[in-house]
Amino acid sequence: MKPLNLRALTIEELRQKEQDFRKELFNLKFRLATGEVENPMRIRALRKDIARVLTIITEKSKVHNP
Repeated sequence: MKPLNLRALTIEELRQKEQDFRKELFNLKFRLATGEVENPMRIRALRKDIARVLTIITEKSKVHNP
């Protein structure tokens, strides 16, 4: 997901996105262990998406609470 799209979301929506990404990552790791994953590069993309969300949450919280 692009950072520009994430910046348009509120902090609560970003936290929900983070939870969704973490659930998907867990499911992908589980499927990887059983050999059923179709696209192993999706795991890397999800980890980066989670990092982006956390970075933007930090940025927004610093702006709102100096």
